[in-house]
Amino acid sequence: MKTILEYVWLGANNELRSKTRVVSEDINFIKQVPSWSFDGSSTEQATGDNSDCILKPVKLYPNPFHVMTVNDYYLVMCEVIDNEHNKRSLIENDSDDYWFGFEQEYVIWKDGSPMGFPSGGKMPKPQGSYYCGVGSENVAGRVIVDEHMQMCLHADIEITGTNAEVMLGQWEYQVFGHGQKESADDLWMSRYILERLAEQYGFEINYEPKPVKGDWNGSGLHTNFSIDSMRRNANMGIYHDIIDKLEKKHNEHIAVYGKDNDQRLTGLHETQSINKFTYGESDRGASIRIPVEVIESDYTTGYLEDRRPAANANPYEITKAIIDTIT
Repeated sequence: MKTILEYVWLGANNELRSKTRVVSEDINFIKQVPSWSFDGSSTEQATGDNSDCILKPVKLYPNPFHVMTVNDYYLVMCEVIDNEHNKRSLIENDSDDYWFGFEQEYVIWKDGSPMGFPSGGKMPKPQGSYYCGVGSENVAGRVIVDEHMQMCLHADIEITGTNAEVMLGQWEYQVFGHGQKESADDLWMSRYILERLAEQYGFEINYEPKPVKGDWNGSGLHTNFSIDSMRRNANMGIYHDIIDKLEKKHNEHIAVYGKDNDQRLTGLHETQSINKFTYGESDRGASIRIPVEVIESDYTTGYLEDRRPAANANPYEITKAIIDTIT
């Protein structure tokens, strides 16, 4: 019996990388997975005269690309040891009491345009019928989306739903997790699975905050979060205190909420201006949305939604920024 391990890590620019190793051992737990090395000079993570970078395995996932085989296949999320880009290692005092729900928006991309857009640089009909739409004139790429959902479930990633988004070819899926590190691990691995799947179909995945200029929605990574005090016998004062803390650190959060996010956070298309902090009940044009579930519970339990992060943001930096601010 062989075990095939696909090591996954982040490159210098938060791009996903991977390499595969075959071991003659029965692997069942992350502590059994050996560390490995790679050529960091080829990923802009080291210089040629000192190019060996070490991969530290941190979480093990059943590999959904190899289900019907006699061998065991796993995806292995890794940290790059002693690397300045290792944002995961900066997270301290992690806890399962920190809950996160990521809403990952993205665009299925082909030949420089979103899937479903007419060829020759032409534009489809305006936004309006695409969000949660049905029919070939309103959606493009559902087969990929459904297959990705099934693969994430096979990999034991708690994906909780999918939907077509406001722009044609734009989609969203939701991932729920506990802890700053593990919830971000799961989102990164879900992105890896998505990009690998798109590779098989000959498409790309676009996470740019504003993939199509003009009167089109951008792509975000809305982040729902809660800590224990928000879920147990809470009150309006607790929620407003957390929102006040977030407002005071607005600029620090924006700094790690994604590259080119100013193109998306304009105050239009269900966003607030990048230079302004607001909150509101059920307000999708606010920086922080107070969900209807919180309102209906009279603020005794629930969560908040941070609508500022861009689709290309690093979830390790998001979870750290939020927890460092509110605890």
